[in-house]
Amino acid sequence: MRFFYILTFFLLFSYAGFAQSEQLAKNYFDRGDFKKAQNIYERLFEDQPHSPSIFFGLIATYQQLENFKKAEELLKFKLNNTANAPYYLVELGHNYELQQNKEQAEQFYNEALRAIESRPNYALSIAQTFEKYSLLNKAVSAYELGMKGNPDAEYNIQLARLYGEQGEIEKMFSNYIEVLGNNPQLLPGVSRIYGQFITDDPGNEANVIFRTLLLKKLQEDQNILFNEMLSWLFIQQKDFKKAFLQEKAIYRRSQQGLGAIMRLTMLANEEGQNDTALEVLDFIIAEAPQEEVKLQAHQLKLNILKHTLPKKKYPEIIEAYQQLFDSYGTGLKTLSLHIDYANFLAFNMGKNEEGEAVLKTFFDEDLKKFEEAALKMALADILVLDEKFNQALIYFTQVQNLVENDVVAQMARFKVAKTSYYKGDFKWANIQLDVLKSATSQLIANDAMELSLLISENSLEDSTQTALKKYARADLMAFQEKKEQAIQELDSILTHHKGEKIEDDALLKQALLFEETEEYEKAEANYLKIIQHYQKGVLADNAYFRLAELYLGKLQQPEKAQDFYEKIIFNYADSIYFVDARKKFRQLRGDEIE
Repeated sequence: MRFFYILTFFLLFSYAGFAQSEQLAKNYFDRGDFKKAQNIYERLFEDQPHSPSIFFGLIATYQQLENFKKAEELLKFKLNNTANAPYYLVELGHNYELQQNKEQAEQFYNEALRAIESRPNYALSIAQTFEKYSLLNKAVSAYELGMKGNPDAEYNIQLARLYGEQGEIEKMFSNYIEVLGNNPQLLPGVSRIYGQFITDDPGNEANVIFRTLLLKKLQEDQNILFNEMLSWLFIQQKDFKKAFLQEKAIYRRSQQGLGAIMRLTMLANEEGQNDTALEVLDFIIAEAPQEEVKLQAHQLKLNILKHTLPKKKYPEIIEAYQQLFDSYGTGLKTLSLHIDYANFLAFNMGKNEEGEAVLKTFFDEDLKKFEEAALKMALADILVLDEKFNQALIYFTQVQNLVENDVVAQMARFKVAKTSYYKGDFKWANIQLDVLKSATSQLIANDAMELSLLISENSLEDSTQTALKKYARADLMAFQEKKEQAIQELDSILTHHKGEKIEDDALLKQALLFEETEEYEKAEANYLKIIQHYQKGVLADNAYFRLAELYLGKLQQPEKAQDFYEKIIFNYADSIYFVDARKKFRQLRGDEIE
C-alpha cells in the first residue's frame, strides 16, 4: 500500500512537472522566443512522444524557425507510424506551403482528399485540419466527399458554417435547413446565425434567398418547422400579417396553443400595425378554448381601440366594456379589465370621479397584495389626474409598503417623486429620486436620474423656481392629456425665461408634444434650436436622435436622417441612443448588418 501511495505521488508530481514545462514552452513560443521553446519541446517530446499538444507545439516551433526539414521528418514519421491518421498529409502540405512550394503542397492536399474517397470516415479529421489553416475550399471538399461516400454521414452543419464564411449564402441557408429538418431542437441556435444575415428589409438578398428556399421546402415537405422559420423571417421583416398566416398554419396542425400568436399581437401593436393586431386578436377570441385567454384577448383589443378610435366612437368602447362585464362578471377575475375601464373613463373621457368609483368597488373584495397594489396604483394615478395630490401620495406610499423590494414598489416611489414634483415640492421629490438612482429597474433608474437632473439644474439659477414650477405644470397638463394647453404653457416659458437653463428642456418637451399632435415641422424646428444653441448640453443627443427618427419616419427624408444618426455616432459615443443610431445609420447607408 505504501508503495502504491509513493508511485501515485511520483506520477502526479511528474505530470505536474510536464504540464509546467509545456506551459513554459508555450509562453516562450507566444513571446517569439522560439529557440528556448524548441529546447523545452524537444526534451518533452523525448519523454512524451505520443502527446499531440507537445508534438504540434514542436512542429509549429520548427516552422517558425524555418527548420522545415526537421518538421517534415517528424510529420512523415508520424504519418508512417500512426494508423488511421491521414490528416498528417494536410500537415505535410501546409509545411510545404510555408516554403512557398504550392505544387508539392497541393499534392499532399489532394492525397488527403483521395484518402476520404476510400475511407469516408476520415472526412471529419481531414476537414478540421484544413480548417485549422483556413483552407476553407479544401475543408468543404472534404466534408462533401465524406457525405458522398457515406450517406449516413451528417456534416451539413459544418458545411453550412463554412459556406457562410465563404459568403455562399444560398448554400449556407440550404444546409442549415437540411440540418433543422432532422434536428428541430437546434432552431434557436441556428436562428441566431440566420440573424447575422437577415435584416428588416424584405428586398435584402439574404432575405429573398431564405424565403425562396423555405417556400420551396414547404412544397416538398409539410414539416411545420419550415412554417416556424418563415414566421420568424416575416417577424424580422416586421411583416406581421404574413407571419400571422404562418402561425395560423402552425396552430391548425399542432398542439402548440395560442402563445406564439398572442406574442405576435404584442409585436404588431408595438410597431403600430393595429389592423393586423386586431385581426390576430379576433382569431384568438374565436379559437381560444380557455375563457381567461378570450378575456385577455378582448382586453388587449379594447386597449388598442381606445388609443386608435376617434372620440365619437368612445360610446362603442363603453358598450364593449359593459358587454364583457355582463359575460365575465364583475368579480376579481375582471379586476385588470376594470382597471383599464377606469383609466379609459378618466384619461380618455375626463370622467375622473366615475373612474375612481369603479376602482373603489373592489376595496371590499378579498384582495391579494399584488392585486391591492395594482388597484391602489391605478386609483392614485387618477387622483393625480384630478390634482388630488395628497390623496394620491397616500396610496402610492401604501403600495410601497405592500410590495416592498419589488419593482412595483420602485415604480410607486417614482410616482411619489413625480407627484411631489407636479405639486411643486421639489425637495421631497429629489429625496425620493436619490433612492431610485440605484433601482434594479434600469428604466426607473434612468427616469429618476433624468427628473433629478431637471430639478437640480433648474433650481441653481432661480431660487424661487418659477420657471421650473411652470415646466412641472406643463408636464402635468401633458399627463392629463391636455396637450394644447401644455404646449401653450411651454410657450410661456420660452418667451419669459429665454436664455435660462430651462429653455432646452422646454424645447424638447414641446417638440415631443408637437409630434403627438402631428405638428411635425414645429417639432423639427424645436430640435434644430436645441442643436444650434445647446450642442454641448445634456439633451443634445436626444434632439439629434428624435430629429433623425422624425426625418426617417414622418418627414420621409432618409438622407437627413442618416446625417443626424451619424452625428450621434461621432459626437455622442456615450449616449443611450448610440447603438440604435449606429444600426440605423448603417442600414440607411446600405451596409450588411452583422
